[in-house]
Amino acid sequence: MEFRNDLDRTKKIVAVVGAGFGGLSFCQKFRSPHAETVLVDRQNHHLFQPLLYQVATAGLSAPEIAQPIRTIFAGRRRLGIFMEKVEVVDLAAQTLQVRGTAYHWDYLVLAAGAVTSYFGHPEWEQHAPGLKSLADAGRIRNDILQALERAEAETNPAELTRLLTFVVVGGGPTGVEMAGAIAELTKRVMRRDFRRIDPTKARIVLIEAGPRLLATFHPKLSEHAKRDLERLGVEVLLSCPVRDVREGAVQLDHETLTADNIIWAAGVQAAPLMAALPVPKDRAGRLQVQPDCSLPGFPNAFALGDGVFLKDAKGQIVPGVAQGAIQMGAHVAKIITAELEAASRGAPPPARPAFKYFDKGSMATIGRSRAVAQAAGLRFTGLAAWAMWLGVHLLFLVGFRNRLAVLLQWFYAYVTFRRGARIIWTQAVDRLPGAPTPSD
Repeated sequence: MEFRNDLDRTKKIVAVVGAGFGGLSFCQKFRSPHAETVLVDRQNHHLFQPLLYQVATAGLSAPEIAQPIRTIFAGRRRLGIFMEKVEVVDLAAQTLQVRGTAYHWDYLVLAAGAVTSYFGHPEWEQHAPGLKSLADAGRIRNDILQALERAEAETNPAELTRLLTFVVVGGGPTGVEMAGAIAELTKRVMRRDFRRIDPTKARIVLIEAGPRLLATFHPKLSEHAKRDLERLGVEVLLSCPVRDVREGAVQLDHETLTADNIIWAAGVQAAPLMAALPVPKDRAGRLQVQPDCSLPGFPNAFALGDGVFLKDAKGQIVPGVAQGAIQMGAHVAKIITAELEAASRGAPPPARPAFKYFDKGSMATIGRSRAVAQAAGLRFTGLAAWAMWLGVHLLFLVGFRNRLAVLLQWFYAYVTFRRGARIIWTQAVDRLPGAPTPSD
């Protein structure tokens, strides 16, 4: 693997780590003729994370929310793409280590994203998976569908109750959307699919440590979301911190919930690659970057996305959402482009502007024709908010084929109350209780 194009070894190397929203935005905006750009990611695709919960609840299939990186950047001669894992970032030496070999860079853009945070309890992960990748979504979907299949063959009442209980930890947008989607799947989509069990009797519990759901939303929207979830049959527990998670159980202050499926949507922290860097971090482990998105003490290295903590030029904290990462990527692209252009003319580098975040609003969907949204000081609920949510997510979804496929899936689900991505890919359920043996 070679970062530099052998045909022109005079250009600067701009290394981008991560093809999420931030890295993708930077590469789309950065087109300086004075540099070779190298994009490194462990996966070969860009993932539209806001719709991961729909893959996890059988609403969409994985290819519908992912696009191959090489397809996105087809025809970009000055952009090298490598499906590799970056092992070490050496800021002082300006190198990346990949498979034991160090590669030099002149500018670095770290957009490695964030991972699920268990607030000092990493042992909980094996019992309560988070939702950050297609693998996570596939595991959760299989677990949900397998629980229903095992319940159909179960005769023990206590075990049946456990199989039909689903606990979601975290009352942010991901937790709210996940709980609502599970409720619709069990209580509407699959209500006639079984003969021995009644999926509408499934118990869905959403746990939030704070006093309300969707803490970054207006309180009235938080309350509206809670009412919508409760109408769907979700039990909402507020001001209820989790004390322990173990196999099939969640320990709260005054009770223990037993459930076959426990899903963690309660927090994020910087990816290990970024967390290992010798720069200041906030309490959540996110990198504290300069106003221009550069790392303190390393002006040629930038970090962006939900793995960083940044106060913009107006003093507001940039939220860890897609629009923040996209705007950061475009901002850093302008800075590096301007500096390379000045260097090509022998001029001093221009002053770097501070990042200014433009809040385009926030939204979360609760279920069919149910959502909450806020933008430009206005608040929306119900069908209007749901239509806004649909439009925005289709707009930001990468690739025409993906947009068309998702639109058709949503239309099909809306008209028929059914979901098509309900295939269990693993062989975890080999022998259901009471199933016949091969010789029967």
